[in-house]
Amino acid sequence: MDSLEFEQDGVSTPFSYTPPTHYTLKIESFSLLKKHSADRFESGEFDAGGYKWKLVVYPNGYEKKNVEDHISVYLEMAGAESLETGWEVFVDFRLFLLDQNKGIYLVLQDANLKKMCLHVAMLEVGFDRVIPLKAFADASNGYLIDDTCVFGAEVFVCKERRAGKAECLPRINNAVIVSEENNDFMNKHVWKIEEFSKLKPEPLESKPFNAGGQTWKIQLFPKGDSHGKDTHVSLYLTLANPEKLSTAPKILAQFTLRIVDQLNAKHFFRHDSNCFRASSPSWGWSNFIMLGFFKERDKGYLVMNTCVVEAEVTVRS
Repeated sequence: MDSLEFEQDGVSTPFSYTPPTHYTLKIESFSLLKKHSADRFESGEFDAGGYKWKLVVYPNGYEKKNVEDHISVYLEMAGAESLETGWEVFVDFRLFLLDQNKGIYLVLQDANLKKMCLHVAMLEVGFDRVIPLKAFADASNGYLIDDTCVFGAEVFVCKERRAGKAECLPRINNAVIVSEENNDFMNKHVWKIEEFSKLKPEPLESKPFNAGGQTWKIQLFPKGDSHGKDTHVSLYLTLANPEKLSTAPKILAQFTLRIVDQLNAKHFFRHDSNCFRASSPSWGWSNFIMLGFFKERDKGYLVMNTCVVEAEVTVRS
């Protein structure tokens, strides 16, 4: 096995068992791409944070930056010519590369969580040296199996600024993926919560999102609820409109609630299944995570007073 040496300064490389939120790119016959397409390959467009994006892969390295013997991958804003002059968009971009042997993702991100800025003079941001070509081609590392590799992207828009005016974007668009098992649809919703320390004890609710023909919300008690009061963060999945259900129907759903580790990608999650009814529209954990553990700086759950909560919901009936 060739050793993996990531040579780009300021880049951290944790691992994640969770697929990327916004986009997955599977490249088959990579050797032909490397041989014939040579310089540059562009993915299809995908949506994140209210903008359209593409992944740009340089299979032999980005020559203009004097990169050799490495794969280079960048995030490019699509359709930027339609935006106003003077605009700037700040993003938290995380690049994923699947280890197909272990079923985990290598995640490349800025080591200091510095936001990347795109503007009219720079429409690409990313990573010059994702992985050495020799290590990438070594099947024992798992990144290129049967001449196939899988990249992914998460793009969180943190701020946009046009003509000197700045505004924060508090919401991250949800991403829907399909589970092959039983042809059920699984929806992944991402909720970014800022200024956590200023939150009151009252429950906080996410924007509604759809899964399996139902509308849901994530409910969070920042200082705990019931048996977790003052000791834990409480987290629940709840039907947004239970009054629209009659007393008889029940909604069987499998779900995962997760607090994202923004530093090490070692996310904290709980998984369960439940029958949701009009009379009992919520299910979750009053003792989801201990407050002290949640606030520890090196855990990555609360970074710059911000946390990211995810819900994955699969409706079975």
